Amino acid sequence: MKRLGLLVALCLVMLSFTPATTLGAQEVKPFARGSYQQLVSARNGKPFIVNFWSLSCVYCKDEMGMFKKLVKKYPKLDLVLVSTDTPEEAESISAALTKFSLNKADAWVFADSNVERLRFEIDKYWYGELPRTYFFNAKNGVKAISGKLEQKEVEQWVNEQYGL
Repeated sequence: MKRLGLLVALCLVMLSFTPATTLGAQEVKPFARGSYQQLVSARNGKPFIVNFWSLSCVYCKDEMGMFKKLVKKYPKLDLVLVSTDTPEEAESISAALTKFSLNKADAWVFADSNVERLRFEIDKYWYGELPRTYFFNAKNGVKAISGKLEQKEVEQWVNEQYGL
């Protein structure tokens, strides 16, 4: 009877996992072909920021600290964070997001071995430099910036977009 109970419990645990990796309060979804269009379409007509980052990127960690301050100061800020690392690093990605109190951000991780194809789908002019950030306004206009962001400039954009 104990074996049957263990088997049932194991089956329930296995069924509870989805393609996205859930670690604590943070869900890190797989970013594959079509994901970028999916997240952009879901926010049609709304301002938001998409930031591409990596665990090994020093400037990305600086930006995470900045984003921590911004989401605290501007709770309406819609922030999407896409790690260019691998799904095998989901636990470390989740831990980094937790460390920077970014658990509520929409989090993704590259889940396609052909990263060049993913980058081209996002932006044919993006060659992989990090951090890479896209600012979408309410009229679906987009501005791309490679490199470290300045908090003052990001705050100005947030104020303009959210009418603060």
